[in-house]
Formats: sequence, structure tokens, C-alpha cells
Amino acid sequence: MAIKPLGERILVKIKTSDEKTAGGIVIPETAQEKTQEGIVVSIGDSPDIKLKKGDVIVYDKYAGTQIKIDDKDHLILKLEDILAVVS
Repeated sequence: MAIKPLGERILVKIKTSDEKTAGGIVIPETAQEKTQEGIVVSIGDSPDIKLKKGDVIVYDKYAGTQIKIDDKDHLILKLEDILAVVS
């Protein structure tokens, strides 16, 4: 399924965090803090967007609309919810 965001929106695949600590303790998903990093999958058609597909970004903690694509969690974010690009 292909999803193309509109306007100043970006489709982001949520980066999953490690489920084990360095000491080998397994952390259940319900106890993990919500990740705030993602990988840009698709961008809207606004000329103001300076991101490209594959960029790793940091976004606002409670931002976006969560959707599932092929059983993987994604977010549709507004441009103003993106805080930084990780290089």
C-alpha cells in the first residue's frame, strides 16, 4: 500500500527501540518510553519541506497520527512537529 502525504505533512516509519538492556533484562513494550525518532518514508508536495526520503528525524513526543502499513507503525507528521534531523 502506498500512502502519499498532502501539503506540509511527512510519512515517517517509527524507529523501534531495543527491548533488552545491556545487562540482558527484557523490557516489556508497555514499560518502554515512546520513541521520538523516525525514518522519512514519503513527503508531501510543499516546497517548504527540506527533508528527503531516508532522513532520520526527531519529532515532538505526542505529535502525529499513527497508522499501520504492512503491520509496521508509521506516523503522519506536520512539518512543525519535526524538531531535528539526525546526521
